[in-house]
Amino acid sequence: MANSKSAKKCVLQNEKRRIKNVARRSAIKTAVKKVLTAIESTEMQNVETLFNDAQAKIARAKGKRLLHPNTAARKISRLAKKMNAAKKAAETK
Repeated sequence: MANSKSAKKCVLQNEKRRIKNVARRSAIKTAVKKVLTAIESTEMQNVETLFNDAQAKIARAKGKRLLHPNTAARKISRLAKKMNAAKKAAETK
């Protein structure tokens, strides 16, 4: 247990940050999942906007140091790859 006033404040700040970080991580997972389900259902109109939303959330998390820059780049790259492959498949049909 924290003894000094500054240590108590630090505990409160850490808890606030933890809650925000959990929410941000969850939002990223949800956004990525939405993109993947849209790709599977071949809704190409929605895929672009959902991808942009997911990309923005990942970039914001990188800026807040929630994600390592390489992790963020990898996630965006893999999503873009899947989206482009789905577009090509839809065009050939």
